[in-house]
Amino acid sequence: MEALIGGRNHSWRNAALAAALLSGVALTACQSGPTGELTSVETAQGSSENISSLSAVISRNPQDPEGYNVRGSAYGRGGKYREALKDFDKAIELKPNFYQAYANRALIQRFLGDQGKALADYNQAIQLNANYDAAYIGRGNLYRKAGRTQDAFNDFQKAIQLDTTDARAYHNRGLIYQSQGQHAFAIEDFSTAISLSPDAAEPYNGRGLSYLATNDEDNAFADFNMAIKLDGNIAESWANQALIYERRGDKARAAKSYARAAQLDPNYKPATEGLARTRGS
Repeated sequence: MEALIGGRNHSWRNAALAAALLSGVALTACQSGPTGELTSVETAQGSSENISSLSAVISRNPQDPEGYNVRGSAYGRGGKYREALKDFDKAIELKPNFYQAYANRALIQRFLGDQGKALADYNQAIQLNANYDAAYIGRGNLYRKAGRTQDAFNDFQKAIQLDTTDARAYHNRGLIYQSQGQHAFAIEDFSTAISLSPDAAEPYNGRGLSYLATNDEDNAFADFNMAIKLDGNIAESWANQALIYERRGDKARAAKSYARAAQLDPNYKPATEGLARTRGS
């Protein structure tokens, strides 16, 4: 789900959502958003060369909070969470009303497992700037993962009311609609997410599942195929494609797609169970 402020967004994927039960098979969608969290980093932005360049800028301007915020973002993308945390701490020390740094630090706190501190930082970012859409989206994801669905929905709704152009708000609200069986609303939100982030695979998976839940198999299949075309390393996409093949009676192709999903994620049950059903057919 999320991106650190100061760089491009990137794709994510997380645990599966039970979207529908069709023909006795559970459908699953990625539980985050097309712009993701730090599971897929842009190596150039988190590279040692980039860090060195940013450190040189900071050494020339050690009292500039922006420099620490940018370097902290680069550290975060490179998986160096402790270093990122120190830089965001310094940015906030130099600029106590630096709401972007609070939101960035909140995301790092989440990855370090301190959800309480993450929530406090998101709250502080919103207190400093009540119109900061990224903080609502980040806090919404925090709420969603804690099972606070209504609070999450309210935050995504608020970001959308602020005219956000961040696809995560629509994608994640779509996931909530989908989990509640409101597939028409879900399809609309996933479609908006796609228009805002056309290169992200996850909203295609989400929309495909809602199409399938409404028995629109052709559009579902098209969306799953597009998800694979955009990112062939997401197990859910292959398992969803396999499910269509299985429903159509093409067990050989289904087994091949399930096998690819299981290869990408050996612990992904829809893939391993689907492979067991179709292997050798």
